[in-house]
Amino acid sequence: MTQISSGSTPASTPKPRRPRPQVMRLTDAAAQRISELTQRADSEIVGLRVGVKNGGCAGQSYTVEYAHEIRPTDEVVEDKGVKILVDPKAVLFLLGTEMDYKADKMQAQFVFNNPNQVSACGCGESVELRPAKIDG
Repeated sequence: MTQISSGSTPASTPKPRRPRPQVMRLTDAAAQRISELTQRADSEIVGLRVGVKNGGCAGQSYTVEYAHEIRPTDEVVEDKGVKILVDPKAVLFLLGTEMDYKADKMQAQFVFNNPNQVSACGCGESVELRPAKIDG
């Protein structure tokens, strides 16, 4: 009796998925500041929620707020021991962004180094963003 091998894999074997890119990354300064804010908060927070909203003279602005819970639709980014939760509507605008924290004599703020940013207004309060191009 002769056995014939087809050399193919069964159709039920799933194709390996390509790993998803991390939406954002944090600098050491941003991670340290998020850690400080998390520890000092009046109520328990799981991290910071980051998003983008329409408005301002350039069209959009970044949002950062305390996150008291992880929503099922949040994109959870864990970097340098802290969590940021990205609003699902903002993911394509924030893909590849580095979140930094800068403090000087006049102000202290989170800064977004975003490759999807087309322009910013003169005061620095709003930006124009385009969705990230994803190679398929």
